[in-house]
Amino acid sequence: MKVGIARIEETAVGIRVFELAPLDGKPLPPYTAGAHISVHLPAGLVRQYSLCGRPEQDDAYVIAVQHADGSRGGSRAMHTLRVGDSLHVEGPRNDFPLARDARHSVLLAGGIGITPLLCMAERLARAGGSFELHYCVRERERAAFLDRLAEPLLKGRCTLYVDDAPADARLDFERVMRRYRPGWHLYVCGPAGFMEHALSTAKQAGWPDRELHREYFGAPVADTASDRAFSVRLARSGRVVQVGAAQTVVQALAAQGVQVATSCEQGVCGTCLTRVLGGQPEHRDLYLTDAERACNDQFLPCCSRSRSDELVLDL
Repeated sequence: MKVGIARIEETAVGIRVFELAPLDGKPLPPYTAGAHISVHLPAGLVRQYSLCGRPEQDDAYVIAVQHADGSRGGSRAMHTLRVGDSLHVEGPRNDFPLARDARHSVLLAGGIGITPLLCMAERLARAGGSFELHYCVRERERAAFLDRLAEPLLKGRCTLYVDDAPADARLDFERVMRRYRPGWHLYVCGPAGFMEHALSTAKQAGWPDRELHREYFGAPVADTASDRAFSVRLARSGRVVQVGAAQTVVQALAAQGVQVATSCEQGVCGTCLTRVLGGQPEHRDLYLTDAERACNDQFLPCCSRSRSDELVLDL
């Protein structure tokens, strides 16, 4: 759908809020807390951004974008846009929903990871749900949405932690995770290192996988030094395509005229998820759960590779 940028606001150092309104004036499709949209940017870039407005608002989608020097171009492209510019967006889609049966929800945000968790906190507060929100930032000036967190709905329900504060004023992951009780659910969003530390600490404290939820914004850079060539067989046609050591499966297929829908190209969004009918994938994504990876019956060809000489794909 086509949307226009109706408003841009600086909510924190390096973070801009964009309000996207439909060009035809029709109500936008509804969404639930944790949902995101895919935004098509110049030069063919497609990026996913969590919706951080109020879900009952149907005349605009609200996203927040942090300018990242090390980004692959998405944040830079967004920060060059101006009010009145138009964009094509897809969605909304929710791969990070709230569990309906949670007895208590622990929301853990790192930096720009506050975007989906803010929506979740407001949803839980309105519904009378039991929850706590922990928000970690490097500096207070980089904390987004402090105005909304200070509103009566959330005031006193969120704890802000700043990296340059004394050690005893920073988030104690182990203390938070040790408080686990059956039926509690943990939601984590933020930088990859922050999330991995939070999730590993939770597992060590006895949180079951089914009660751990995560949303990644970007994948860490993989070590490709030992990558080797392999082949993929397309089950529907019988064609065999060679994948070079420096190619992704998506790139190799595209070179042979076989297109696979992609979006993030980092193994985060799940757009290119493909069934594996034979062989053993080498999973490098951040989308599948550990249990899903262990089944070896699907993989993300934008980033994952093969441990076997050949993979048979349902293509």
